[in-house]
Amino acid sequence: MKILVTGGAGFIGSFLVDRLLKEGHKVRVFDNLDQQVHPAGEKPDYFNSEAEFIKGDTRDIDCLRRAIKGQEVIFHLAAAVGMGQSQYRIKHYVDVNTGGTANLLELLANEKHSVKKLVVAASQTCYGEGCYKKNDGTLVYPGLRPEEQLKRREWEHVDEESNPLTPMPTPEDGARRCWAVYALTKRDQEDLSLGIGRAYDIPVTALRFFNVYGPRQSLSNPYTGVMAIFMSRMSNGNQPVIYEDGLQSRDFISVHDIVEANILAMEKEEANYEVFNVGTGVPTSILDVARALSEFYNADIEPEVTHTYRKGDTRHSFADISRIRSKLGFEPKVTMKDGLQELVEWSRGIKAEDHFEKAAKELSAKGLT
Repeated sequence: MKILVTGGAGFIGSFLVDRLLKEGHKVRVFDNLDQQVHPAGEKPDYFNSEAEFIKGDTRDIDCLRRAIKGQEVIFHLAAAVGMGQSQYRIKHYVDVNTGGTANLLELLANEKHSVKKLVVAASQTCYGEGCYKKNDGTLVYPGLRPEEQLKRREWEHVDEESNPLTPMPTPEDGARRCWAVYALTKRDQEDLSLGIGRAYDIPVTALRFFNVYGPRQSLSNPYTGVMAIFMSRMSNGNQPVIYEDGLQSRDFISVHDIVEANILAMEKEEANYEVFNVGTGVPTSILDVARALSEFYNADIEPEVTHTYRKGDTRHSFADISRIRSKLGFEPKVTMKDGLQELVEWSRGIKAEDHFEKAAKELSAKGLT
């Protein structure tokens, strides 16, 4: 098939492009080569030369029109990423994520096209604090932890009577509570795509990615995933910086498993007009990740646990993946140990600039830490 991957020169997109080409598809990549991800503003060395490349921005509807022409499947991965940064670059995130997706959908709704399937990269950030269980077994979706609580360094969620809540895997039909601009715009991408897809009989699938890691992450981008930030710190001899007490947890999933979920979403009719979590269902603490990376690096660098907090950070987040298992047959295959080892081995040949302190100062100056 003829397949377009927006954001196809990036971390996840490039692995998806490789897989699609390997399976015999004709692939076109549409990417603006944002310098925050690609510092030189050029195609990365890992870009697959068998793919057609169009440099363009989803905010440019005329350029996007040329990219869509003749395509049968679209994977829409193009987006501005970064929770903290989105809280002060508000217009940029809305323009790129919501506006760029609106341009794509306007073309699909109003102009002749050959698109038979749209797969959209959504995000687990839409869940906010996610799902918890009370002592009586009731499931709840709490709001943000009160700042007065965080100032007391009391990190865990509690109920109205100050009883501890137990973190639970979050299902797709759980409450969506978007605290950050990034989360709001990713929700927009998902909802707009599913709505227009149903209206115009274009099968759409939204995949809510959890915390993706793997080779090709931008190690010099301080607004990317926590693993890449930690690695840029350690490769420059600096301590990884961890907020709160380090026991907050996330659901880390290898980019290779993310690619598999995208392929299943494209191939299986059971995925049409559905939303799926894509994670492992296993929570891992941030402190454990930092220590594991240090061990793989053979570096005696203990993380700095600050016992301070960033406004809007969630405490625990991990996926209920029963829906994607039952409907698409998805099963994560890459263990954390194997995934971290691959990531560290790849990083040894990459020059990583540590911009964490600059990004942290920006957040502080905006009153977000």
